[in-house]
Amino acid sequence: MNTMLASPSTPTTAPVPTQRTGPAIEVVGRLGDRYDEILTPDALAFLAELHQRFAGARHDRLAERMRRRFEIGNGRDPRFRDDTAAIREDRSWRVAGAGPGLEDRRVEITGPTDPKMTINALNSGANVWLADQEDATSPTWANVIGGQLSLRDAVRGELTFTNEAGKVYRVTATETPTIVMRPRGWHLVEKHLRFIDRSGAAMAASGSLVDYGLYVFHNARTLIDTGRGPYFYLPKLESSEEAHLWDDVFTFTEQRLGLDHGTIRATVLIETLPAAFEMDEILYALRDHCAGLNAGRWDYIFSIIKNYRGRGARFVLPDRSEVTMTVPFMRAYTELLVQTCHRRGAHAIGGMSAFIPNRRDPEATARAIEKVSADKRREAGDGFDGTWVAHPELIETARTEFDAVLGDRPNQLDRLREDVSVTPSQLLDVRIGRAVTDAGLRDNVSIAVRYLDSWLRGIGAAAIDGLMEDAATAEISRSQVWQWIHQDVATDDGRPITRERVEDLLDELLASLPRTADDRFDDAAELFREVALRDEFPTFLTVPAYTRYLVDPA
Repeated sequence: MNTMLASPSTPTTAPVPTQRTGPAIEVVGRLGDRYDEILTPDALAFLAELHQRFAGARHDRLAERMRRRFEIGNGRDPRFRDDTAAIREDRSWRVAGAGPGLEDRRVEITGPTDPKMTINALNSGANVWLADQEDATSPTWANVIGGQLSLRDAVRGELTFTNEAGKVYRVTATETPTIVMRPRGWHLVEKHLRFIDRSGAAMAASGSLVDYGLYVFHNARTLIDTGRGPYFYLPKLESSEEAHLWDDVFTFTEQRLGLDHGTIRATVLIETLPAAFEMDEILYALRDHCAGLNAGRWDYIFSIIKNYRGRGARFVLPDRSEVTMTVPFMRAYTELLVQTCHRRGAHAIGGMSAFIPNRRDPEATARAIEKVSADKRREAGDGFDGTWVAHPELIETARTEFDAVLGDRPNQLDRLREDVSVTPSQLLDVRIGRAVTDAGLRDNVSIAVRYLDSWLRGIGAAAIDGLMEDAATAEISRSQVWQWIHQDVATDDGRPITRERVEDLLDELLASLPRTADDRFDDAAELFREVALRDEFPTFLTVPAYTRYLVDPA
């Protein structure tokens, strides 16, 4: 274990002493090549300040999440809040909107921040790159700090990568996408860093504050000097109070780093059921720093399942493939998002269609392009200002559909969607009218285990059966299996879905998979059992998985 401490008063020119005086950040993870360029005394002191000021509020917000989830599970449906009605009814306020480099967001590419994927994204021709330290990144210590190094070098135009065969990758695009970095959600921790408070008590650092703090500290000024800015995607928010916490973090950061108020801009992912009932309030809480909202479709489906998993057969969703963007509750949610954003001067960004091309299978590629094209055509027609893709070869497909609607305009904020009127019951209308099938059950087991194998090996975004899978899609797969078992669901052939049946499918899957010396399929299967087959339902599979498998021994 390598241990060093930095506190807000730590001199930057002297060695950092090992002592337990707070507030401070203690590095307990192993130090690799160039880690000292990220984990500088000044950067660690900044992280300590963030934790000293905001760690308590973070814990309060997470406790409130648990309370609301308990209420929903016990029959109290979410609703539009009475105490914030004045915010929704006041038509006069607007958000800050796009910062420099965010005016046109018609195509955004998403992906992890390892050097090769960073270079691919910057060369892709997209308008925006979502640099993902969250669901597309397996949060190994090497990925957390390695991603920060990739971003540091990319922001300065210094990034190169040489693979094992000696091939050198460079950023060759004359105009690169604007970077919008996504830190981990409030619920996740970084156990390779410890926060020591003023009393000397130690706790794992917040993954959100670590990812955000290191990136903004090292890159904000350079980004501004190059005509852009420190921009962020905020994941997994469940309330306007959580958004307000981020706004407080941004305001403190601007004061601490000497930035003009409003320099930092955030786009919030509306990817939880509670957040869908507070879109106006979330925009209002972040109004000085807010650029827009994004329809995070996969986590949103997961949130529906998670919150209603014990509420009876009426809330059971069919096969994952049947839960499309055209089913009632997804249409209601996305149309409300566009209307809410445009009323407040905020960009509405569409979600990611998971279909990806396959160069070895032209027919599969054609099907993927057709599906992605239809998805983006619908989004552009609904009023979205931009959309996500998961693969560079899909950028032109998405751009074509948005160009057809936007033309030379950077957005369609003037389309207010006054025709939309969404009620709470429409947001909760999960009736699809399709059965659960044996194929759907098998797919969930297979996809979840194969994705978890990838995640445990440090790869957070994996192409599986023609789809780009990440932590959010794996969450859907495992939570559906849990719900189907606990709600006594049978597949359309009349057979009940039981633990024993799923165990048999696991055995079949493990026997059929090609095995290698470094695969993690056995660990992945055991993890799947923990998050899908036990009575207790972990709120996020990544929480136990991270603690058990990705934390380096001290």
